[in-house]
Amino acid sequence: MSTVTDLDSVQSESKVSLRPVRKVRNWTAALLVVPGLALIIAFFGLPLVDVLIRSVSDPHWGTQNYEWLALKDSNVIVAGRTFGTAFIVTVICLVLSYPYAYLMTICSERTRQLLTVFVMMPLWTSILVRTLAWMVLLQDSGPINDFLELMGFERIPLIRTTPGVALGMTQVLMPFMVLPLYSAMAKIDTRLMPAARSLGATPFTVFRTVYLPLSKPGIVAGSITVFILGLGFYIIPSLLGSPRETMMATLIEQQVGGFLEWGHGSALGVALLIVTIAILAIATRLAKGTSVVPGVQR
Repeated sequence: MSTVTDLDSVQSESKVSLRPVRKVRNWTAALLVVPGLALIIAFFGLPLVDVLIRSVSDPHWGTQNYEWLALKDSNVIVAGRTFGTAFIVTVICLVLSYPYAYLMTICSERTRQLLTVFVMMPLWTSILVRTLAWMVLLQDSGPINDFLELMGFERIPLIRTTPGVALGMTQVLMPFMVLPLYSAMAKIDTRLMPAARSLGATPFTVFRTVYLPLSKPGIVAGSITVFILGLGFYIIPSLLGSPRETMMATLIEQQVGGFLEWGHGSALGVALLIVTIAILAIATRLAKGTSVVPGVQR
């Protein structure tokens, strides 16, 4: 009995002694978050609050900036063009990136490293330099039109058009689709496909019912990332597009930098942010529990 009593007392003392240590560790972990949280508030939170205030206070308090945004037809057209272009770019990136990411999962390690370098290489080059290169390629007397003429086709306008803007955006955003897709596909058990084939399923059925659902986290994460990044593009639409192909970021710059209409620009920015958050929430809801981060279960 004395031994049992001694053990109980030792265990109770150990529990009591551990409680302050856990509290100290919790406080230490909380303090580690403070610098990062302070940076987020200083560089993201406060400017966002300033934009919100300007949208209803410049030039005077009221909702006149949002009325201007909703009632002016050109703003609706620009918004539709922006979201339409971002959606088209997302679809193109998904169609091109899916087989590329799949190839990365089935090739040898050396080939995979080479394919990864090809994906990452555009990120090592300035987006301005890449856009200037596209200006050379897409111009009316550029190499692409020269090739079309050589093949017997007529020259077509590529620069200063929405297809030209979409082409430049696709090249920039493809890495942001390939990497989430590969992250999700690399976790798929490759034995599932032969097992489904052995049960009589056709290759298309195997892809549709086995592989595609398992790669859904990568599709969701990549599509959301590309779409949201596409909404805020400024350099490519400005250089490859034209005043008739204006997108939201360019319109915001015109209102703030050109006309000094801070209220109009702030209202455009707030509206774009709200719609983006709504689309993100809807896409996450439609994913039916799929995490937007591949490999992380919700």
